[in-house]
Amino acid sequence: MPNNPVKKQKMEESALDQLKQHTVVVADTGDFNAIEEYKPQDATTNPSLILAAAQMPDYQGLVNDAIQYGKNLGGSEEEQINNIMDKLFVLFGVEILKKIPGRVSTEVDARLSFDKDGMVERAKRLIALYKEAGIDKKRILIKLSSTWEGIQAGKILEEEYGIHCNMTLLFSFAQAVACAEAGVTLISPFVGRILDWHVANSDNKSYEPSEDPGVKSVAKIYNYYKKFGYKTIVMGASFRNTGEIKALTGCDYLTISPKLLSELAKDNSKLTPALTVKEAQASNLEKVHLEEKEFRWLHNEDQMAVEKLSDGIRKFAIDAIKLEKMLKERLCSAENGK
Repeated sequence: MPNNPVKKQKMEESALDQLKQHTVVVADTGDFNAIEEYKPQDATTNPSLILAAAQMPDYQGLVNDAIQYGKNLGGSEEEQINNIMDKLFVLFGVEILKKIPGRVSTEVDARLSFDKDGMVERAKRLIALYKEAGIDKKRILIKLSSTWEGIQAGKILEEEYGIHCNMTLLFSFAQAVACAEAGVTLISPFVGRILDWHVANSDNKSYEPSEDPGVKSVAKIYNYYKKFGYKTIVMGASFRNTGEIKALTGCDYLTISPKLLSELAKDNSKLTPALTVKEAQASNLEKVHLEEKEFRWLHNEDQMAVEKLSDGIRKFAIDAIKLEKMLKERLCSAENGK
């Protein structure tokens, strides 16, 4: 009996191709040359990823363009560096959008994480820079830290300005509930960093994917959102291995590094949806409403989330400062080379 080529091809479908049938795949990188081969729908960036990409030889043209932009606007050195930083983030976003059909996420400076008005103003500035570059705000997600202030900034941006937000550094159920109630477009619950905390703070040093505490956290959030009809997209982020990704097949979106995308593309194991709307609606979760004081208490009860949120903000701030330092040195060189 002859081999059926269609059947054979189906059997050899990669885990990445199978994942795309159930979940929107997003590339988590500032290195836009690494994006094309995996054909993601969207892409996400953050200060750490932009810092890494800005040091690669391929992207020095973008860095130089951003510095020239800041110099042309003038003002104090601090004002110039702020303008250069914003322009650099947007220039990377513009290039990424040439390679994907969907949206790019661009992050507001983590040092504004407790400044609601500051986050709103910075987000509006980023959107204005995208508009100058001919990019509609519908193709941008503004990333904000999932502090109480960040979540309220997201609510204002969505309701008053039609600016779509991606709430990042999300570790607790309280953060997820508050984001849903704020009506933000998308949340990024972090999987790998939750695992890191449990490995560091418990006797259990390895977990099966379905028992991974980060996977379980995202599954609970997904089930809660789907059970109670929230439109906010759940996008699992920060993965340590492909097992975590495969255990979240069926989640709305998953944002994945090029390294793990490559592993999934070479993996031919069979995937089945681990998360479904039907199962979510049958779950026994109860609806929660959180005002600020309830949010702060419930979040504070989760030691892992408190530590990882503050740690995440500090790390993104450190990388923003490193990027500023690099740009200051380049700006001085450019001025001295007049």
